[in-house]
Amino acid sequence: MQYLLLVYTDESAGPAPDSAEEEVMWVAHEDFSRSMIRAGYMVAGRALHPSDTATTVRRRDGATLTADGPAAETTEQLAGFYLVDADHLDEAIEMASRIPCSGYGTIEVRPVVKLAEA
Repeated sequence: MQYLLLVYTDESAGPAPDSAEEEVMWVAHEDFSRSMIRAGYMVAGRALHPSDTATTVRRRDGATLTADGPAAETTEQLAGFYLVDADHLDEAIEMASRIPCSGYGTIEVRPVVKLAEA
């Protein structure tokens, strides 16, 4: 089964941009990703630009409405994701616990609904 590991962080917490600590964090994420690929778990994964680059889109009464910023106002913002193949939820949770920024962020584990193939 596929699980989406959604990585949330407080953009004002964690390593400062362009710092040595941030570089260590990126290397740790790259190492984690490589280990997940080697183990055959990783389907996809990406980091996202900061939440102030987001645009929220809604359709209401036939009109497309857009707003600058993320969909939800929270202290933690969606920072990235890993899409993984796991045998069960406990295995996906174990993977999520090894994501480097889980020490200061939050990882949401969500099963992916399998839709018909295109």
